Amino acid sequence: MQVTDWRLIVDKHGRAVWETAYRLLGNQADAADCFQETFISALEVSKRQRVRSFSALLVRIATSRAIDQLRERYRHSKHREEAVDLILVPSRGPGPIEQVQVQELTGRLRKALSHLGPQEAQVFCMHCLNDMSYRQIAKGLGLQTSTVGVLLHRARRKLQDFLKVT
Repeated sequence: MQVTDWRLIVDKHGRAVWETAYRLLGNQADAADCFQETFISALEVSKRQRVRSFSALLVRIATSRAIDQLRERYRHSKHREEAVDLILVPSRGPGPIEQVQVQELTGRLRKALSHLGPQEAQVFCMHCLNDMSYRQIAKGLGLQTSTVGVLLHRARRKLQDFLKVT
């Protein structure tokens, strides 16, 4: 029986889970829900089987939950504006026009991600958003490294096609 110190796991991996969820969802309330669901799911997994890499498991679950929320968001809100947190703090960074452009592109990417298959979306997010290697992704998802490469290639191709059209 594997004894797990969940406080240590949350302290060690909580930031990565939060960043994954928030980066994909762009909304604090949705990211908080995803964060909680991720750790609940990880607890359930750890009861059924030995977890070799909590980092990979948590990022995979957070990505999956966030993509599921995106799918629901776009499935049920065809005419509603996407909920995005707006932080109005003066900065020396990009101006208002650039910020709007980034928000628009981010929204388009979120919508495009919701159209990918589950494994393609997970692999894309784990590699491109979380800087995980093919090997880490393969280990976390239980796939061959070459399969990760194929899924990533397909995801990029589909995203390119989707983003060209919209």
